Amino acid sequence: MAAKRGDMVRAIREKLENSLEAQASDSRFPSYLFETKGEVVDIKGDYALVKFGKVPTPNIWLRLDQLEEFK
Repeated sequence: MAAKRGDMVRAIREKLENSLEAQASDSRFPSYLFETKGEVVDIKGDYALVKFGKVPTPNIWLRLDQLEEFK
């Protein structure tokens, strides 16, 4: 995905659960990553900083290939 700031995205479960990042940390990802809209707020290299939902949740860096457009 060629994401840019302001795009609305969500995480792709299959790509995130089987990733190196999942193996290096707690692999129990919250459901909001896959079910709610997240806004791309910054991009650095192959990673996007995504802000999810309207409730207070931490922003998270995800690889661009782990994201898809949320329609």
